[in-house]
Amino acid sequence: MAYFYVQNKDDALDVVQEVAYLSFKKIHTLKEPKYFKTWLMRIAINCATNVVRKKKKVVQLKPEYEEFIGTVHEDIPLSITLQELIDVLEENEKSIVFLRFYHNLTFKEISEQLEIPLGTSKSVLYRALKKLRKQLKEVGNHE
Repeated sequence: MAYFYVQNKDDALDVVQEVAYLSFKKIHTLKEPKYFKTWLMRIAINCATNVVRKKKKVVQLKPEYEEFIGTVHEDIPLSITLQELIDVLEENEKSIVFLRFYHNLTFKEISEQLEIPLGTSKSVLYRALKKLRKQLKEVGNHE
């Protein structure tokens, strides 16, 4: 899950380490043991989004594009990966898409996990899906 957010093996490992540390440090705040998984996922989402926020200040060049530096007249073929498609989403939209489609949580479980109203979880998911469809159409029109 951490890799989904940070898109980098090293950062994902840092997130996992931070989640382990925080979960041991804050275990006394867990009120219901049956919600341990939900509680742990919430910590992971928070840690991952913190890393993403910090990284947004740094613009990194993807290694696969380094060969195109200085080649202004060449056409760069457009391609899109699932990760690049999901990058158009805001962090809250990514979280809901991830929980719904990667973890198969219900809307009720998502709203409990993220501590948001049920209607909000639905509307955010539908807004995210609309963005993804629009992005996919735009990419399809360019190729």
